[in-house]
Amino acid sequence: MHDNSCYKKKLPDKLYFKVGEVSDIAEVPAHVLRFWETEFKRIKPMRTSSGQRMYRKKDVELILKIKHLLYSKKFTIAGAKLYLKNMIHGKKITHKTITRRELYEELKEIRKMLD
Repeated sequence: MHDNSCYKKKLPDKLYFKVGEVSDIAEVPAHVLRFWETEFKRIKPMRTSSGQRMYRKKDVELILKIKHLLYSKKFTIAGAKLYLKNMIHGKKITHKTITRRELYEELKEIRKMLD
């Protein structure tokens, strides 16, 4: 069983959040949020006509979960992706499983660089 309380914050009761608000809630800089958008495709803020990001509550909850995995649980980006993917599919996954999988993925990336 997972203790989700450490990344479950009481979010304001509103539909959309501006990037600055999400940055304050998650306590990470806006550039980190933008980077996470490129790495975690499930973070999909809407855009206003002027191009400003507007995050939904589910995006903010996912961002908090990602922050918890990366900062508290010390997962790598690849490990956090795998963990979240397996959560969606209801698979149980251990840290040992993630480590082996991450190693495999990282070795594949190194191999690509060497070719």
